[in-house]
Amino acid sequence: MRVDKFLWCVRYYKTRSIATNACKKSHVKVNGQVAKPSKEIYNADKIELRKDQIHYQLIVNDLPPNRVSAKLVDLYRTDITPKEAFEAQDLLKYSKDYYRKKGEGRPTKKDRRDIDDFYDDPDQSK
Repeated sequence: MRVDKFLWCVRYYKTRSIATNACKKSHVKVNGQVAKPSKEIYNADKIELRKDQIHYQLIVNDLPPNRVSAKLVDLYRTDITPKEAFEAQDLLKYSKDYYRKKGEGRPTKKDRRDIDDFYDDPDQSK
């Protein structure tokens, strides 16, 4: 089975074309070598892929006949990704905590006036 099709079947990528593009961008390695989308994989192959700044590592247990449900994914692969990879993702999420909440956009005129009032010297207003 092709590596791009396998990654799509076990639900690492939403579409097969996204899985193909990840292979073309060298985000996927099979047994330590960068894999083209058409690379054939077999049982016991080790696949490393980079997705959302996490380096996943998995071992192929079996080849699925087609895309499988989320409940059956563990029959076809063993995830050996270290826990540190997911902890680094959590730290990255906390580092992106900004002043404004997501979706609020640029500061409004009122926000700007409030900021100016906060930084103004109280002696100058008298």
